[in-house]
Amino acid sequence: MGNISTNTTVPKATPGDDPSSIPSPAMSIDKLFPALLECFGIILCGYAAGRMNIITSTQAKGLGNFVSKFALPALLFKNMVLLDFHNVIWPFLWSILVAKLCVFFIVCVLTLLVTNKESRFSKAGLYSIFATQSNDFALGYPIVEALYRNNHPEYMQYIYLVAPVSLMVLNPIGFAFCEVQKRRSEQGPQQSKLHVVGVVLLQVLRNPIVFMVVVGIASHFILGQKIPGFMEEFVDGLANSFGGAALFYLGLTMVGQLRKLTRSTVVALILLITAKLLVMPLICRGMVEVLDTGNISSLNHSSLSNYAFLYGVFPTAPSVAIYAAHYNMELQVVTSGMVISTFLSAPIMYVSAWLLTIPWMDPKPLASALQNISFNISIVSLFALVWCVAVNIMSKKIHRLPHMFTFNLFMAQLGVCVGMIAWNFVVVKDNFLGQVLTFTLLYGSLYSTYIWPGLIVLSLYLLRRDEELKVQPGFIMIVGWGLPVLAMSILLMVGEKMPDTIDSAFFFGTSQIVCTSLVLCVGIGLAGISLMLLSRGTQDYQALEQEPITTEVLIAENTVQTRCTIEQPSIEDIRTDCQNCDCSCAPVQSVPNMVINGSVNDSASIQTGQCGSCCDSSQCLLVEEEQKWQSTDRQVARHVLLCLLLTVSLLANLSSCLWWLLSTVPGRLYLELQFFCAAVNFGQGFLCFGIFGLDKHFIILPFKKRLANLRRAHGREAAGQADVSDEIRLTCNQFLKYHKEQCVQDIVHKKKCGKRSVAETFLGSEMVQWLQTVGLASDQGEALLYGSRLLEGGVIHHITHDFGFLDDILHYRFT
Repeated sequence: MGNISTNTTVPKATPGDDPSSIPSPAMSIDKLFPALLECFGIILCGYAAGRMNIITSTQAKGLGNFVSKFALPALLFKNMVLLDFHNVIWPFLWSILVAKLCVFFIVCVLTLLVTNKESRFSKAGLYSIFATQSNDFALGYPIVEALYRNNHPEYMQYIYLVAPVSLMVLNPIGFAFCEVQKRRSEQGPQQSKLHVVGVVLLQVLRNPIVFMVVVGIASHFILGQKIPGFMEEFVDGLANSFGGAALFYLGLTMVGQLRKLTRSTVVALILLITAKLLVMPLICRGMVEVLDTGNISSLNHSSLSNYAFLYGVFPTAPSVAIYAAHYNMELQVVTSGMVISTFLSAPIMYVSAWLLTIPWMDPKPLASALQNISFNISIVSLFALVWCVAVNIMSKKIHRLPHMFTFNLFMAQLGVCVGMIAWNFVVVKDNFLGQVLTFTLLYGSLYSTYIWPGLIVLSLYLLRRDEELKVQPGFIMIVGWGLPVLAMSILLMVGEKMPDTIDSAFFFGTSQIVCTSLVLCVGIGLAGISLMLLSRGTQDYQALEQEPITTEVLIAENTVQTRCTIEQPSIEDIRTDCQNCDCSCAPVQSVPNMVINGSVNDSASIQTGQCGSCCDSSQCLLVEEEQKWQSTDRQVARHVLLCLLLTVSLLANLSSCLWWLLSTVPGRLYLELQFFCAAVNFGQGFLCFGIFGLDKHFIILPFKKRLANLRRAHGREAAGQADVSDEIRLTCNQFLKYHKEQCVQDIVHKKKCGKRSVAETFLGSEMVQWLQTVGLASDQGEALLYGSRLLEGGVIHHITHDFGFLDDILHYRFT
């Protein structure tokens, strides 16, 4: 971070100037926050509906077809007919298209150079489309309307011009790469190049969006820029239904996408998001600055370049995921990237738009504004970090690796937030000692956050290589805290306090910038080398929600135990006496009458030496197995994701430092980079909370367990036996009659639950996979719904009756 109070040259008012002569901002920020709240509120509603399985993914496809094949084409047709081509600034339009073409070319060439031959062309095509196709209509248009409706309403029409041209020019190139990859992977006779070109052109022409744009432009000249009265209401009805439905569908498509994050996708994902949200807006703005030279008004030229920057920040469109699914290529990267880029775009758009409304203020208010933003972000981030620290301690992960090092990162981030909050009050007082002490806390902690991501990734590599950390954790902690202390000591000895500055980033002037650059280089180098070492090998990072390798190990260990007839020393201290069997089991609970009294009565009887219906003892080996799974989860993918995001922020900070050191007049773009660096430095708590705050085993599963207990208690208090719905009764009877026998053969295993007792159980994750395999469910959401019906109907239950049906490492059995 640099000194905006002395080196950023921007137009400003002088005491003798007339206030009316100072140009006003070209956009209005007042309506931006309500627009963002509206858009992302609807997205979150859609996500909640999908997450709670109110709308399954199969049902969501119907809404997606309506949005893409009816509502959006109608919206495009309407606006193409009404579009006023006389107000279009064509150099601006060409600048955006050239910028998209440049980004497309850069991503395509780099992908072809660094990827393997087996998937080179599919990645080049889909990654290039991902980096250039924006969510212009559902998310971009409301933002542009909120910002420019009053001052530049003509800017809204560029959305309808840029997006279709991009679909007709750039996407066909990406489709051609995908068709080439598809042709190479086919075992049959090779198709001709002419056939590939024909398939691509046909796919473009069959796109309803492209078709309706062509029809709309033709109707524009035929109908005289007016929709006939008899069809106006019909077209308006379809067009107006697009906004809310598209945003809701976007939320539905986000459900479960982060599960697909693996080692082979996470690096590409971070780089693609960086290209889409950082490189794309910078190139868009730069192209407008270069190509829009014929604009007479410098103010209008500046407004267009700012608009181009905001346009480049729009996140990736959901249709890219449809392309990936159509070709069955790179679906994990595209879907996960769509989710992350959508939510990252919100703060970037808000901060950028807010900043672009004040480019004519003098440097001191800008420095004050930067201070206020850092202070406000630090307060919110502080609460998020306190929550993460509490979860880490109460879940006892602080004693396990790599969570022990993650805890140190949290503490360093806490120090940054506390230091910035204290700096906001100390800097206004003439107390040099207080300022130095607060600065030491602030930048000592900040330097530590630069080092810890690399150390965490290094520990993950060492744990994967040696199965256990041979280096003492204390040594890594000394490095993580010692290097920042050393850097701060040198800075305090050689640095010289700058007079009249409130910017903590320039408290010691050039010496501080050089010191920060060196620490950043160490942090980036350590993280980069560690990530490269970790990426080698054949094992993927475990998914965010499940770890199949660990699951198989646990099942294998327990299955082996059932074959042993001698007592194992590791379980000598386990008490296994109970009422009806040897593992603390309660009497068998009957299945509800509507299933038992049907034509099928398929309950398994309890045999001698077998576990009964419900394991109530906390010492049951199956319960211990579930707890072991929860305690041994290293959450590798989550740690790698956090470290990659923090490494990207380090690159931004290093760019800011080098920019200031090498440029005599940093300019306004540097100012925007300053605000971005402030947001990522003091907002690290948001990333940590999003990745680690809602711990599955400590928060989500216990909450569901408590909810299941409350439901069971409520059921016991109800008078008589309440009948379940006909749908549940039909599902249970159908399963018992036609599918249970095959299910038992496929997924039920005998597992040891006591010294002399075994239980026939299966995992919830196994049942979910089996239901999809045999065709009883088309996706995970429907499988969860089907399993929940079996549990409510009394066909299956958790071994302790503490959980509902979940896609997790939890043991269930047939009643």
